[in-house]
Amino acid sequence: MGDTKLYASPSTDLNSPENIIRQVYQALKAKGYDPITQLVGYILSGDPTYITSYNQARSLIRRLERDEIIEELVSHYVSHKLER
Repeated sequence: MGDTKLYASPSTDLNSPENIIRQVYQALKAKGYDPITQLVGYILSGDPTYITSYNQARSLIRRLERDEIIEELVSHYVSHKLER
């Protein structure tokens, strides 16, 4: 009971879906790809070659299940577009 636990908010957790998606998005954009098209291709097919290996983006995106990515995107959309 004397131990203090450190809470890491999702925005500061480097392995959170939000941060992984952000890093992958930035890597795709930096390499000249349309990040939305590439992410949709990956989500629909599961084929990691839709994601560049630049800045380890492909490795990062594979840490997440595709349903986790969809959940993060829908959650973000709902909280920012529908629940204002």
